[in-house]
Amino acid sequence: MSSNVIFRKMVSEDVPVVYEIELATFSTPWTLDSFYYEVHENQYAHYVLAIDEYNNIIGFCGMWMVIDAAQITNVAVIDAARGRGIGEGLMREAMRIAKDHSMEVMSLEVRVTNTVAQNLYRKLDFQDGGIRKGYYTDNGEDALVMWVNL
Repeated sequence: MSSNVIFRKMVSEDVPVVYEIELATFSTPWTLDSFYYEVHENQYAHYVLAIDEYNNIIGFCGMWMVIDAAQITNVAVIDAARGRGIGEGLMREAMRIAKDHSMEVMSLEVRVTNTVAQNLYRKLDFQDGGIRKGYYTDNGEDALVMWVNL
């Protein structure tokens, strides 16, 4: 990963760019209002941004922290920055923040066909936890649930 990438918390002014990344990444993207809700209303939400040397947002990772468990909601990196370790950096930062907030476990769902993401999560010691049948509404694809002890 480029040493010039920094990580910081998402604020309201970041939402339009994060939403653009969401639209470009996911076949069933969250709405713009959903991201504003996460920033302003959802007390459990925390979003980490990856910022490049030109102060551009190049990726984000969202999570909800409830009691002692962190749930990754979404992770995305712009096409031009993929393959540079940005996703791994975002996940490591999310894990650090979750630990700092006394979370004991972290979990996520990933498409069963998304082996690139699964390999990243396994590199970070995530384990397979089970299958959610028909989880993805765009095509009915199953989700692999993965988790890690923090």
